[in-house]
Amino acid sequence: MVTVCPTERTSAAEAPAPQTLEQTTTEWVKTRSESVRLDTEWRNTRQLLEATVAGLKERAETLEAKRDFAVASSAKDRTEIAELEKLDRLAAETLLRTDARARALSERLLTLRKSLPPRLSSALELSYRSLAAPEVAVAERMKLNLTILNRCTQFNRTVSYEENVIAVDAGAPAHMLEVLYWGLSHAYALDRQADKAWLGSPGPDGWHWQALPTAVAEVKQMIAIQRDEGDPAFVRVPAQVFHTNAARPTTSP
Repeated sequence: MVTVCPTERTSAAEAPAPQTLEQTTTEWVKTRSESVRLDTEWRNTRQLLEATVAGLKERAETLEAKRDFAVASSAKDRTEIAELEKLDRLAAETLLRTDARARALSERLLTLRKSLPPRLSSALELSYRSLAAPEVAVAERMKLNLTILNRCTQFNRTVSYEENVIAVDAGAPAHMLEVLYWGLSHAYALDRQADKAWLGSPGPDGWHWQALPTAVAEVKQMIAIQRDEGDPAFVRVPAQVFHTNAARPTTSP
């Protein structure tokens, strides 16, 4: 005899309806099909992604190799560029220092002009006019400085005779005089018609002329010797003597 527990009994009313069981089974089948589809898609997508990642890694490695090669190949170029940049900076600094020195020298030469002999000052008119322009480039400024210095050096090494239109007296009109330039230090001017002579020399206020009423004959003799119209001889004439410890020059016979 088999005994059935009350708990194991199932009444006809409590059993699931056939329609509900069919719906549940249909939903489970759909869910299972969707799960299989998604799993299949994921597997396919995963394979594609893995292939893409592998391709990207390979491409990255190739690019890194190219980068390393480019870095190694351009190392020499970068070194040369760095050296050139260094040289360029040094050249720029040198150019600035050179420009400063050239400008300082130009200012001294411009100040010196008033003390130059009139003939030399007139000959350097164009150079001085260009030198006074503020926009002069460094190379051109140095060239002008050297031109003026060379001309002054050459003039200072020679004794030259010229006929110049000069105003020897303050406020008096300029007139033609015979002038014997003794370098940059002094000069002798002669007015034959008026029978007058002058000593020219640089001073604190520029070039000036001093009358030599007692040395007209001597000045004439020196000019004649310079022009090969007289025999060489020692001529005693006043001259300007400069002392480094004196404020003003003195005139000696």
